[in-house]
Formats: sequence, structure tokens, C-alpha cells
Amino acid sequence: MIAAKQQSIDWTLSGFGDEIDPDPETQIAVLQALGARHVEVRSAWGVNVVDLDDAQLSALVERLSGADMAVSAVASPIGKVDVDEDPESEVVRLERVIRVARALQTQYIRIFSFFIEGRSPEIARDAVLTRMARLAETAARQGVILLHENEKGIYGDTPERVLDIVESVGSPALRVAWDSANFVQVGVARPHDSGFALLRPHLEYLQVKDAIAATGEVVPAGQGDGQVALTIQALAADGYTGFASLEPHLASAHELGGFSGPAAFGAAARAFRTIAENAGVTLR
Repeated sequence: MIAAKQQSIDWTLSGFGDEIDPDPETQIAVLQALGARHVEVRSAWGVNVVDLDDAQLSALVERLSGADMAVSAVASPIGKVDVDEDPESEVVRLERVIRVARALQTQYIRIFSFFIEGRSPEIARDAVLTRMARLAETAARQGVILLHENEKGIYGDTPERVLDIVESVGSPALRVAWDSANFVQVGVARPHDSGFALLRPHLEYLQVKDAIAATGEVVPAGQGDGQVALTIQALAADGYTGFASLEPHLASAHELGGFSGPAAFGAAARAFRTIAENAGVTLR
């Protein structure tokens, strides 16, 4: 008897362009060489998305369009501020980012859930949830979807607190971007085992990187403790067909976030492609 061939499922490959280079033209060239036709936009020419002026935004749209490159998400810094700051200032900044998302023709905006340094999560919770609800209301009214990324130092750093945010806010405009490495770096040593089932009903977007639990070092997918392969297998098995966005963080960090450079970014892409192919996923 001949065994049935494993059916392949298609996912859309993307990546943080400014992890490659500040110049969008270099970002596009490298991503396309790696087989991607989408980019996640965090900055262009060293300017954060929230600060792009009309001329810069128009130039970015022109370059992407000319290269037949689409945008998977806008990786905004919204919510990556102290929870004690004026909540309306983040709403204003979100509205600026929504303008960028519309110009780039994407519905997705990556956000965070506020730094809570010096406070216990229990004390910060109400203030965080009030602010997250306000952001979600704005997003719903404007027709975009916020993707909460788990991150060090913010309220939503562990699977349980990410779940608390999305369930408490209860808005279809607030969904989850899963980041295995960031979970590892806050002490969630086996994030798939402890968090995937909790968050899968809310998981909308996949950010791809891995980390070593003992040191916190970020490494290519499959080379750390983030159980990336298990998560890819589980998503493939349950029919996920969304974006997988490379965010390797392999070289250094700057004021805009992590950086890798073209060579390291390429190594990260190849490592992830191997894991995806082994799970029956075709990256397009």
C-alpha cells in the first residue's frame, strides 16, 4: 500500500525590512531573493513608521509598488511606553500609524501592552486594560486589526497575561502576534507547551525568532528553546494560513528595535524555511 503524500499548506512569508537595512530598496531586494513578496514595515530610512511624513510615506509606497511588494503589517511602537503616560497620546499616535497602514494597504498593526517597570502586574492591570480597550476601540472604528506582541517589560509578557488582555478587552480588533523568543526571554522556557493552547483561538500572526533560555540569546528558528518547530507543526495541522514574519534580531539592537543585516537575515530565513517544509508548509 502506498502511503498518502502529505498535503502542503501555504503560508505567506514576510519579514521586518529594517532588520536587513534602513533603505527600503535593499530590504526589498533581500526579501525577494529569499522568496518573500511581503514586508513588515517598522521603519524606512531610519524613520519610525509613526514619524513618517507625507513625502516619506509616498516615496515608500512608490518603491514597494514598483517592486510588486506588499505589506503584511505595520510594526508600530504603540504601547511601548510607560503605563503612567497620558493614554490619549497613544491614541493620537495610533491614528498616525493607521494612516500609514492605509497607505500601505494592510489591515494589521503590531502593538504592545505598556511598560510596567516598578509595579506588580496586579497593580498595573486596570490601567493597562483601560488603555488597551481604548486602542482597540479606535482600531475597530477605523477598520484595522491590532496585533499584540508579547515582549519583555510590558504587561503582556507571558501567555497568561496576553490571554488576560485579549479576553478582558474582548474586541475582534485586538488579536495576538505569537513570538516564541520573547516568551523564552521572560522565563517561559517551553512556550508551546505552556502557551499555545491558551492563545491559539486568538492567534492571528506569527513572528519568527528563537532564543536560548539560559542566556536569552536570540538565535535562528529551531536553534533555541522556543519550541518553534512544534508551534509550526501545530499551526499547520489546524489549518493556519496566515503570515509568518521573520524578526531575527541576530546582530544588534538600535533605537528602532533589533537588527540582523542581510547575511544573518538570510540565515534566519533558511533555518525557518527548513522547519516549515518539514511541517508540510510552503512559504510564498
